[in-house]
Amino acid sequence: MIALISDIHSNLEALNRVMEEIDRLGVERIWCLGDVVGYGADPNRCCEIVRERCELVIAGNHDWAVLDKTDITYFNPVAKEAVLWTRRELSGENREFLDRLGLKLKADQYLLVHSSPSRPEEWLYLFEREQFEEEFQAFGEPVCFIGHSHVPVIVDDELKIYGTGVNVEPNHRYIINIGSVGQPRDGDPRASFATIEGDRIEIRRLEYDIETAQEKIRKAGLPEFLAERLAAGR
Repeated sequence: MIALISDIHSNLEALNRVMEEIDRLGVERIWCLGDVVGYGADPNRCCEIVRERCELVIAGNHDWAVLDKTDITYFNPVAKEAVLWTRRELSGENREFLDRLGLKLKADQYLLVHSSPSRPEEWLYLFEREQFEEEFQAFGEPVCFIGHSHVPVIVDDELKIYGTGVNVEPNHRYIINIGSVGQPRDGDPRASFATIEGDRIEIRRLEYDIETAQEKIRKAGLPEFLAERLAAGR
């Protein structure tokens, strides 16, 4: 079994809970689709866990933002404040780790990107059917896994939308957003991650200790909104 995680955003409580479940499931390999840091209060420990546990890791826009490798002028004020705070907190070792990450990887028959296969460096958000239709022209692998929007979804090349799981068919291709470990935005506050077992891909949700994550954000002096949104899944 393979597990995929994304958009941890320095939320140690969510990451620990997901890793507990990954261990319980007997997962052999873990892949991370980026945004290890940003928003939450534990960037260093989250980086360390990802470094220790993940076989493959790619960069997200917040990972690059803390390194000043991408433009943050389009970030909203709360996101900018979190980036600047994380820059001050991040250790040199973890900074070097993030700096080594690329934007796209092929793993087995899967493509891994943070935002979009067509233009990963532009950090596109994929929501509309027309966007997914265009993105299918940008890769040839059977499945492309993405994160970035924090909204899990499974779409095939006929633009059919699936629920929380799909059996991969040989005559179809898929774009699968695995959702966010540390800051879900689909109205469900539970941590989201995905697993691959044979031809079956599942998006899984887990409750975690939101209250502790919120309290850490407040104690760190980060914006209150970042604490409040965790309970709402927005």
